[in-house]
Amino acid sequence: MQNYDLVVIGGGPAGMAAALKAAECGVESIVVLERAETLGGILEQCIHTGFGLHYFGEELSGPEYASRFIELFKDTNIDIKLDTMVINVEPDEGKNIITAVSKAEGLVDYCAKAVILAMGCRERPRGALNIAGTRPAGIMTAGTAQKYVNIDGYMPGKKVVILGSGDIGLIMARRMTFEGAEVKVVCELMPYSSGLQRNIVQCLEDFNIPLRLSCTVIKIHGKDHLEGVTIANVDENRRPIMETAEYIECDTLLLSVGLIPENELSRSAGLQIDNITSGPIVNQDRETEFRGIFACGNVLHVHDLVDYVTGESQIAGAGAAKYIKGLADNDPEYINTKGINGVRYIVPQRINLNGDEDVKLYFRVGQVYRKANVKVTCGDVVISNKKKPKLAPGEMENVVIKQEQYKDFDRNSEIVIEIVEG
Repeated sequence: MQNYDLVVIGGGPAGMAAALKAAECGVESIVVLERAETLGGILEQCIHTGFGLHYFGEELSGPEYASRFIELFKDTNIDIKLDTMVINVEPDEGKNIITAVSKAEGLVDYCAKAVILAMGCRERPRGALNIAGTRPAGIMTAGTAQKYVNIDGYMPGKKVVILGSGDIGLIMARRMTFEGAEVKVVCELMPYSSGLQRNIVQCLEDFNIPLRLSCTVIKIHGKDHLEGVTIANVDENRRPIMETAEYIECDTLLLSVGLIPENELSRSAGLQIDNITSGPIVNQDRETEFRGIFACGNVLHVHDLVDYVTGESQIAGAGAAKYIKGLADNDPEYINTKGINGVRYIVPQRINLNGDEDVKLYFRVGQVYRKANVKVTCGDVVISNKKKPKLAPGEMENVVIKQEQYKDFDRNSEIVIEIVEG
């Protein structure tokens, strides 16, 4: 048994930021457990720029962004265990048991006062999609193709169709074009893109790559290797309109159809999971319903910018430090948050009324809105009502609740965020 004040599971941008913040707040005994052979997580294969604009005020590539934080570890006493896979978390207030396995140490149990879950997310695979056809080579997630091209130096194909307009898919449309491939089309099932607007412009429009909304792949052709796909427009119920079916010759189909938080450990530990985010339910310190267990980053909810991951993870690190040092509120009074009328989810899902800081609520909408108001209420009290020129599912929004506002709220009420059109 190895004893630590804090165990951080995951060494990507979330885990690094959380561990560094906890150390800054005075936690002396910290270990980061990372299953890969390097710190940095997915940032290592994201060689495009666009990272750090909010946090550092400059444009960095993914590896550059990660290296800024990796360098900071040299001035700390934080232990780093790479190539180490966590297989179980057993919550027990003040003495949580984390079981991990590695080539160097074998099977090891860690005992920690607090745990931060920062395992990130994974891509939704073809198995989650209902596409007719065979299973030839040439079909992969956009992230897998990104690793092949940017890390391994392999070219997946020359004639490409991309299904889904998530940010990784948009970025890979541009990347494959740079490497000489022909990206025939990006198909999106929904009537709007799920990626950032800047990526639509910089990755598709700037390279004349067509984006077809309300369109999907309905059949895959080829036996040993992909030969082509059939695409078709869909109706308002997302059913294919067969008379619009069109065959496109291609040797590669990239899937960019959503990200899923890596919460197998969270579920096996018994944490309450939000049905919409697929991440744990947390308070403003990013603490779950189990005292001393925190979650942050894409394991909590999928972010569109790594800068936001960093900010949220620092909240979790500070919260864990407060808990470890005995400064956390031992008698919290919670009020829930709720999204209605177009708001799909809110994080955090509950607020401790005894908190001493302002709370930023992050949320996403379920469709595109133009010139709509974001209204925030608690009972009969209107906290804010601000007009937004545009709201889109691909871009996370936030509102701030002042401490002097929420401290007097009725614990039996809830904070509601809704979209008011017109």
